[in-house]
Amino acid sequence: MSTREIKAFIHRNRIADVVDALYKADFRNVTVIDVQGLLKALDSKEQRYSVEIGQKVITEVKLELVCEGEARMTQAVEIIREHARTGQAHAGWIYVSGLLSRTEIT
Repeated sequence: MSTREIKAFIHRNRIADVVDALYKADFRNVTVIDVQGLLKALDSKEQRYSVEIGQKVITEVKLELVCEGEARMTQAVEIIREHARTGQAHAGWIYVSGLLSRTEIT
């Protein structure tokens, strides 16, 4: 069975709905991290200028999820797509990678 890592960059006002839907679908290996990104702002209040980056940025959320099997990966991607929508043409990004190995910390 293949192990997949999903990374999604989502507007922070959509993350609660995404995490809730993933949890209801029994996804548990989920990590949520605040990051600065260049997603198009929903409005001017969401955006600020970053001196370090030299661009206007928003605080977005990076969601990371590990799942087993193609069916679960497809299900997770569809849940993220459905619940992360903002009404904009580009509301974020989803990346899927294969993992070579996974070891539990005991």
